[in-house]
Amino acid sequence: MAMEAGAVIWMRMMGMAGLWSVRPSENARMVTEKQKAFTEAGTRLMLGTMKGQTTLSHALRPIRRTTKSNVTRLTRRGPKRK
Repeated sequence: MAMEAGAVIWMRMMGMAGLWSVRPSENARMVTEKQKAFTEAGTRLMLGTMKGQTTLSHALRPIRRTTKSNVTRLTRRGPKRK
């Protein structure tokens, strides 16, 4: 997940520089998706703790899902062609 997050940051930065093909909505998306994923992860963590669960893997699924989706989507778009 950490390596994918780094790849997503790199592709988005290249997109901001005009070198990677990204949609105009990408900048707003990178803020709103984090809010949603972290809220869901926090809720899962809190509920899991109340149920006595000690692993974080269940709570981290929303963040993992978002990271994986971003890598797949941005990789498919590829470098910007002139």
